[in-house]
Amino acid sequence: QVQLVESGGGSVQAGGSLRLSCVVSGYAYKDRCVGWFRQAPGKEREGVAAIYTTDGSTYYADSVKDRFTMYQDNAKNTVYLQMIGLKPEDTAMYSCAASAPTYSSGRSCFQNRNYDYWGQGTQVTVSS
Repeated sequence: QVQLVESGGGSVQAGGSLRLSCVVSGYAYKDRCVGWFRQAPGKEREGVAAIYTTDGSTYYADSVKDRFTMYQDNAKNTVYLQMIGLKPEDTAMYSCAASAPTYSSGRSCFQNRNYDYWGQGTQVTVSS
């Protein structure tokens, strides 16, 4: 059974940093898209970043580019989202998601958003 488990959320002040983790299990990790998404109360879910696990290529939303970095540890089947320079508008529930096996790239993973498996989410709250 496919499982994604996020961790690392919390409350920080503006300008602070957090690192989110997403452990994926239950299937072959390689040749998948893994994406980070976030949803704030009353807002639609938005894509934050994505990685293609085969080559580690990534892509980011304009709103987080230069502040967030997504990377992976293949040995641990884990993807990370390092967030620096956090802003109050980054406050949201952050979730990771994984696709079925595919041939892709970080950019395509981000733009196509074709994900089949989702984690339960981890809350990030940034105060001003």
